[in-house]
Amino acid sequence: QRVKPSIVAVGSSDRTRSPAFGMRGTGFAVGSGNVIATNAHVIPDTAGASGNETLVIRIPTGPSESQQRDAKLIAVDKAHDLALLKIEGSPLPPLPIGGPVREGQEMIFIGFPIGAVLGMVPVAHRAMISAVTPIALPGATARQLSEKVIRRLKSGSFDIYQLDGTAYPGNSGGPLVSTETGEVVGIINMVFVKATKEAALSQPSGISFAIPTIHLQELLR
Repeated sequence: QRVKPSIVAVGSSDRTRSPAFGMRGTGFAVGSGNVIATNAHVIPDTAGASGNETLVIRIPTGPSESQQRDAKLIAVDKAHDLALLKIEGSPLPPLPIGGPVREGQEMIFIGFPIGAVLGMVPVAHRAMISAVTPIALPGATARQLSEKVIRRLKSGSFDIYQLDGTAYPGNSGGPLVSTETGEVVGIINMVFVKATKEAALSQPSGISFAIPTIHLQELLR
């Protein structure tokens, strides 16, 4: 109940398409309440490139209602797939940022699974920190090495949180919240991590991952 008022849908708006709003992922308010944290891959590449498509967020106000606001990209950390947006208007309740975590700790994550298909209603899932694990490991054979894995190993691997809850692409960018403290300890990531972590698998697993908030704190600074 405390977290949901801080959750927004991140996407783009284009009046020439139907529907005009195209959802890309989840975000949440931090800092002053006018700053939204999300994944970098959630930001559409074409937003702002033409006069039609603009970067926007939507704030749920009811089961089928939402308030749309323009957003501006103010900071990006592509190495950790994080981005910060600035929104105008009255601030949202900012979520406190904490960490680190311990394995076995109970969590919730909130977002919009499968985009807006299920309605503009933030959905909560339970999860446990199953493991703290590197985002990239050297493959056992050359066949298991992809371009993304090689690039990640060269630029420097970092630890991520492996969860036993099931997240979906629309959850990307949403907060992973400690049930003990109410603090955000991670940012759900379904695309950036899996492309590296599960590169050796022919079929993606149902395992979910989150980026630790230490990297978000660095971006905020």
